[in-house]
Amino acid sequence: MTVSASDHEGLLALIGKDYYLDNLSKVQIAERYGISRFQVARLLDEARAEGIVKIEVRFPGSPELVDQHALAEKLGVKKLVLTRSLSDELQQRDLLAQAVANELMKSTKSGMTVGVSWSRTLDMAARHVTELPRCEVVQLAGALPGSGNSNPLELVQRLGRVSNGTVWPLWAPLVVDSARTANGLRQQPEISSALTKADSLDLAAVAIGSWGPALSTVWDRVDNVVRHSALKAGAVAECSGRLLAADGRPVRSELDSRVLAVSVEQLQRTPTVIAVAQGAARATAVYAAIAAGIVSTLVIDESLAAELLKKLAA
Repeated sequence: MTVSASDHEGLLALIGKDYYLDNLSKVQIAERYGISRFQVARLLDEARAEGIVKIEVRFPGSPELVDQHALAEKLGVKKLVLTRSLSDELQQRDLLAQAVANELMKSTKSGMTVGVSWSRTLDMAARHVTELPRCEVVQLAGALPGSGNSNPLELVQRLGRVSNGTVWPLWAPLVVDSARTANGLRQQPEISSALTKADSLDLAAVAIGSWGPALSTVWDRVDNVVRHSALKAGAVAECSGRLLAADGRPVRSELDSRVLAVSVEQLQRTPTVIAVAQGAARATAVYAAIAAGIVSTLVIDESLAAELLKKLAA
């Protein structure tokens, strides 16, 4: 179907229908109208901004209809992206990963410095990124043992191949056995270069975890003494190995001195931070990350959104 160039609003409506109602991919829509995937993404954003497309989410047990823009305003973030809540955890993670990938592809501009941390969701997101303008890609967190078939280095290398840009790997574990070991590694030129490059990020993608079992990729890699020391210091959230208290304050526990990753302060200085979180159990952690000033775009599922609303109403 062709659309007159003068009928711009009609084009927005058609593209909105194709994407949101007919479940066509951005690639399929781009082929249908002879435009690029980036143009499709921009037109979808415009359709929502102009009110041609309105997204409403009805949360179980609540008669209130909440749109993404209203919830983003309540939370104090620039943008909120919601995905459906699914019973299958892997499928849920993949939905969130697709949303993160779309945000990365829409937000990355030529010449940017883009930092990416590691989580299972972010790893899947990198696999969904099909095109990026030329940019520098920075690894924001060291590697974790036992991360399955992927690691942070593979993630940033994958994005580097897509963007045909320079990759800044962080050749170190995320957590080492002592502050002395961490300080020694930070002196190594390649590691120092990657950590310093995080000072000039234009865009970052991170994951938000709760400081508790099965809710943080770091929790299971440290011993009980470290875990409970951090809890005693007020830790409720973990982001790239950095711990946060409920009020957003960085928790300077013994663990912090052993972590090789982007700092909270570097993320605070980054103009755009895409943060992803999954499940109602991470609501307190999400609030902590927002309070810390390290969330611009928040990507979450409906169950987490519902829990955030409950906390807002309390």
